[in-house]
Order: sequence, then structure tokens, then C-alpha cells
Amino acid sequence: MPDLLWDDVRNFFDAELMGALPELWVPGTSVEDWQVVFDLVRSSGWAWEFMEGGVVGALPTAAEVLTRSAGAELATLRVQPVPNVLAVFYPMPAEDVCFDVDLGELQGQRGVDVLCDFLCVIGRGLFKPVYMAAEGDGGQPVLGYEPADDRVMLLAGPRFSRP
Repeated sequence: MPDLLWDDVRNFFDAELMGALPELWVPGTSVEDWQVVFDLVRSSGWAWEFMEGGVVGALPTAAEVLTRSAGAELATLRVQPVPNVLAVFYPMPAEDVCFDVDLGELQGQRGVDVLCDFLCVIGRGLFKPVYMAAEGDGGQPVLGYEPADDRVMLLAGPRFSRP
């Protein structure tokens, strides 16, 4: 059985309500946790590319990325857990693993399942929760992976509406 059902979470996949690129994050992380994410990406079979200042390159270590100077070009790690679904990780700062997804790519039960599977892989790899909130509202998660339950759960009512 899926972690979440489309009919119960469709509001959280509505770009008008949530923003096109909702915020996803793992709180309380470190350089070592970012390295776990990098290692998961390398070993998962997912398509990925690392970009710094718009230039594609090899994926360095997390320590190399996170200790760059303050004026360094923006670094992103673009990951496709399945074809036509993109998650973009922003390795800065080390304290939170932050990424976003495009809700337009995650419609219907298949989209919910893809997102849940992806969050579970990240959460299990880090042994930490992974949360999703509306774009620009990182403090109020609506759903997330909870390690104690080993599944993605609703964290807000299904009739959630943005203030």
C-alpha cells in the first residue's frame, strides 16, 4: 500500500496552493550528512549532474562544496530519481539538506509514489526526517518522512490552505 493516497494529498501537489517548487529539507544536518546524500546519488542509479555557476562538472566531496568561499558560484546537484522528475539540491549551508521538486512533474498517484519513494531513500540514508512545505514557507511542513514510522506521513490537514 502506498504511503499516501492522491485523493488525500492532492492539495499538497497543487502549484497554485503550494508554489511550483515547494521546499524540501532535512533539518539538523552536517557535512557528513551531505556526503551521505552525495554517496546515495552516486550509488542509486539515478541520473544526476553537478553544476557550479552553470557549468557541469564532476561531483566533488561534500566538504569541498560546503567549504567554498562566500563569493563562490552557486552549486546545485540536479537529480532525476525517475525519468522526467527532477530534484534540485542546494548544498549550502551544511545545517540543512535543502532541495526542491517541480510539482508539475508529480501529478496523480504515480507522482505521489515517486516523491514518497525518494523521500524515504533520503530519510533512511540519513536516519533523519525529511519535510516538505509550501514554497516560501519552510517552517510549516505539510508532509514528511518520519524515521520512527519509516514512511511518509501527512503533517497538515488535507484541507490545508495557505494564509
